[in-house]
Amino acid sequence: MTAQAHDTAVEAGHFALRTYLIGFVVSVVLTAAPFWLVMTGAIANAAVATAVVVALAIAQILVHTFAFLHLNTRVQGGWTLVAYVFTAVLVLIIITGSLWIMIHLSSNMMPGMPGGSMSQMQ
Repeated sequence: MTAQAHDTAVEAGHFALRTYLIGFVVSVVLTAAPFWLVMTGAIANAAVATAVVVALAIAQILVHTFAFLHLNTRVQGGWTLVAYVFTAVLVLIIITGSLWIMIHLSSNMMPGMPGGSMSQMQ
């Protein structure tokens, strides 16, 4: 395959085996790293360890999106990327809203518990 034919194939949405292999290797590393961090206790602070694991999970989502789903700005004029970003925003809103509701229900609806609204009234 010539270089020009390869560039045309990539632009048309056909990706080489190299892309899949790189994506696979990076995905394996992004899976093994958080497992190693948690199992060895390499990061003592739980909040920092959680932030690192979440950051690596987001990185893995991006690797899967670009390496395996081939989502980029060139495919379908960028509309698939816009749909992906819109979906991510909706998921973020739903998760944040759900956590906010659960935290407020826990603090306002548990009578007699420390920190609840009923203990302040008594």
